[in-house]
Amino acid sequence: MGSTSDLPIMQQAIDILKELDIETEVDVVSAHRTPEKMFDFGTTAHERGIAVIIAGAGGAAHLPGMVASLSPLPVIGVPVKSSNSIDGWDSVLSILQMPGGVPVATVALDGGKNAGILAAQIIGATQEDMRSRIMAYKQSLKEKVIAGSKQLRDNG
Repeated sequence: MGSTSDLPIMQQAIDILKELDIETEVDVVSAHRTPEKMFDFGTTAHERGIAVIIAGAGGAAHLPGMVASLSPLPVIGVPVKSSNSIDGWDSVLSILQMPGGVPVATVALDGGKNAGILAAQIIGATQEDMRSRIMAYKQSLKEKVIAGSKQLRDNG
């Protein structure tokens, strides 16, 4: 994440990844305040066994795109509505509007949970055990909706 102020949103991704039994590496890497650290992270993440990078940032939100420019790994950008943000639109557009050749998958504003699920799905594309966990997770979502629907009808 670009700042510790992004942690409440990024915690959603951390939580779902842990729920799905995916090891995480969490750090603050600012594109503007620690560019050397960002460069090192982006150029070496794949060497450390990282499979997918989730980068959350608010305001100008350069972190996801800059990391994507440096890394051969898929990058998921999480736009964060921050204190210096223009209702989050600046972050959304900064991450969404990447030039050709430097893709960043972008989730909804403050969509940390979906970033974690998408990362798991990317891993699951080539790892059957992860795919099974994702399928079980999605089945649990279906069961919650069915249970809620039944409860509503029974109490209505």
